[in-house]
Amino acid sequence: MTNKSKWLGFIFVVPFLVSFLVFWLIPLLYGIWISLHDFRLSVGNNGFIGLKNYVDILTPDTIYNRTFMTSLKNTLMFIVLSVPPLILISLGLALLIEHLPKKLKTFFRTVFFLSYSISVTAVSAIYLWLFGANGGYINNILMKAGLISSPINWTGDQPYAWLVIVIATIWWTIGFNMLLFVNALDEVDGTLYEAADLDGASAWNKFRFITLPEIRNISIFVMITTVIASFNLYGQSLLITRGGPEQSTSSLIMGINTTVFGNNQLGVGSAMALLMGVIMMLITGIQYWISYKSDKDDVAKPSRKERNRLKRAVNAGPTNVNQHPAATIDKKERKIT
Repeated sequence: MTNKSKWLGFIFVVPFLVSFLVFWLIPLLYGIWISLHDFRLSVGNNGFIGLKNYVDILTPDTIYNRTFMTSLKNTLMFIVLSVPPLILISLGLALLIEHLPKKLKTFFRTVFFLSYSISVTAVSAIYLWLFGANGGYINNILMKAGLISSPINWTGDQPYAWLVIVIATIWWTIGFNMLLFVNALDEVDGTLYEAADLDGASAWNKFRFITLPEIRNISIFVMITTVIASFNLYGQSLLITRGGPEQSTSSLIMGINTTVFGNNQLGVGSAMALLMGVIMMLITGIQYWISYKSDKDDVAKPSRKERNRLKRAVNAGPTNVNQHPAATIDKKERKIT
């Protein structure tokens, strides 16, 4: 490699290194430094206090502990409510688009992805109009249909407040996950489905044994990124429910915002943000470990039920044997080792 090519490679890497330093590493180190000081927005740095901010957050019954734990519980609740439908519905839409004629695929991909380009402010305004307590579109429809006798306070009572936030989030962000699944389905080898059709496989078996394994990697990626995105809940909760009722939809970022700008505690807020990052890394690591472990189990020895099925198939004859990847059929001795 010549010196000229080395310098060209370095020039291409420089923008990434600069962005990494300016927008990630330096802010992270500065945030850690602030979290170790008594830092106020109004008066600035009041000196080094070590881990006191973290102790105040993790000590039960302190104001910062209540703020952090309440907002963490609410954020985890949102993740549990939003992540499964965000993955399953987006996969369902991708499967529907995959079975459309080619001329219609591009149109419907664009239609379903359009909502992702809308700002959170516009999305919140739409759903405030739809689910307004007085004069809201949904309440008017339900009352005209005789399903309810009085308006429902969708954004002021639970569990309706969570329902509105989850529906708004799904409508707003589902297009991104759907597009990832569509691209993954396009990469599945069509000959696998042709072979399954020749064997008389049902649609469910083709989905279970061909589609899901083939899109496994992108499914794991979608799950991890969706959990991370759900941790960043802020705009929907702030603009639709304002964190209510009784702070039951106040997210971690809202709690950090309140601590920094409401309580004038930049040091404590930085410590909360770092703890939030640690929790996100732990959950992401657990997800990755589970996916890695299940991936290893997939190539392990076949189950007893499958081994018995393979034995029956071998004894019946050498044709039409769907051999497990981990099984080896000794045709001479007709044994499965």
